[in-house]
Amino acid sequence: MSLDHPVLSSLLPVVLLIGIGFVAGRMKLIRGEAVRDLSNLVFLVLVQALLFRTMATSHLERLDLKSVVLYYVVAGAMFFALLLIQGLNSRSAVVALAAIFSNTLMIGVPLVQLAYGQAGLVHLFTLISMHALVLLTLATVVIELLVAREQSQQSPGQQPRRHIAATVARAVKNAILHPVPLPIIAGFLYSLTGLGLAPVVERPLKLLGDAFGPVALVLVGVTLAQTQIGRHLKGALGISMLKTIVHP
Repeated sequence: MSLDHPVLSSLLPVVLLIGIGFVAGRMKLIRGEAVRDLSNLVFLVLVQALLFRTMATSHLERLDLKSVVLYYVVAGAMFFALLLIQGLNSRSAVVALAAIFSNTLMIGVPLVQLAYGQAGLVHLFTLISMHALVLLTLATVVIELLVAREQSQQSPGQQPRRHIAATVARAVKNAILHPVPLPIIAGFLYSLTGLGLAPVVERPLKLLGDAFGPVALVLVGVTLAQTQIGRHLKGALGISMLKTIVHP
């Protein structure tokens, strides 16, 4: 397989940038205290510009939602399959969520942009806008029900009933009022006006958005360099296999 093959030409830059971040983290070129500031830069500045500009300048009437719907159908089916295989308990629900909840932003955006360009990003952002809302809400409902069942089995009649509806409502609120869905929704609504973005606004947004991919991938590498997996290695490898082989 040559280096200009579409798969390698998309994957290698992602892997190399993460590797550069990993080395920088190990060499303490980027200290642990700086990771939070870099995360704020990525999530509160760069990604905001990228998400809003992409959705605001796209022709959303051409968007095919079949692939987005299919993604959630498959993810939901895999979640419940893993839950049944591992046993109906709260820990199994958390592991099942980890196996289907993708890194659609920090790794997904640069990868899809390299592989599919602007059209791919519009598809991805449509999926991302509902990603946490659908999957986290689903997992929250299941986990709350399982926790309530476990508590009733351990101490019948002694544990106060958890307010599942309130917990789910809070999960939905947090999934919507979040730095990722909000600029997507705002960009989508702005695109409906048909006004377009003036160059004086569009160009700075593009420059900020273009910086997102490299900075985000380097930050992933730095984070990995500072993460101690230790005794959780076996479990992490198992979930990684599910995420990279079964889930796609």
